Amino acid sequence: MSLSTTPSSARTDAAPGAVPGSAPGTGPRHAPDPSRLVRLGGLATTAGAVAWAAGLLATADVDPATDAYPLAYKAATLLFQLGLVALVAVQLRTRATGTGRLARGCLHAEHVLLGLAIGSSVQWLVAPGLTDEPFFVALDLCWPLSMLGMAAIGVRIAVAGRWRGAARVWPALAETWALVMFPVAAVAGATTESLVGAGHLVLGYGVLGLVLATRPELTRR
Repeated sequence: MSLSTTPSSARTDAAPGAVPGSAPGTGPRHAPDPSRLVRLGGLATTAGAVAWAAGLLATADVDPATDAYPLAYKAATLLFQLGLVALVAVQLRTRATGTGRLARGCLHAEHVLLGLAIGSSVQWLVAPGLTDEPFFVALDLCWPLSMLGMAAIGVRIAVAGRWRGAARVWPALAETWALVMFPVAAVAGATTESLVGAGHLVLGYGVLGLVLATRPELTRR
């Protein structure tokens, strides 16, 4: 008398595309769509840029020495910074500056600078009386430093070449904000500074966000 075993037949009642070994009825597991993050990041970038541009135009006659900016303007600057956080998140996800540890580390460092700059903006929004305190004066320096960091990132994206077409060159153009505005602020009046700043925001970060939102495939290598 011989003993033999018959292997069990494969299940044929699983749903098409189901992951083997998954519980019945759970369905397939899909990886998140990277284009969705790129689009959302682009829309956030554009929204923040347009909000701050509108704020600059609305407060062109405000003397910075008086700090008589309305809450709406302060909120607009905060929205712009949050848009930049979303933009850097897109750059991280798509490895826009390169695949090396240093390239990604620079983006992480930029997120830290933006976080500190946002802290300064929140303080300016909710507790403006603390602006002259040494701690918040030091914290406020992270705002221009973060913009210089964005300029360096724009150059790195163009050199790395992982983004294509307009997505490759527009960050370098958009992120010349600091390089353009610092000289303008030094030699021009407040009205001219506001006009130049608003125009640069819309043509720079505003257009960059639209490029990402409408052509996310340009960020895929």
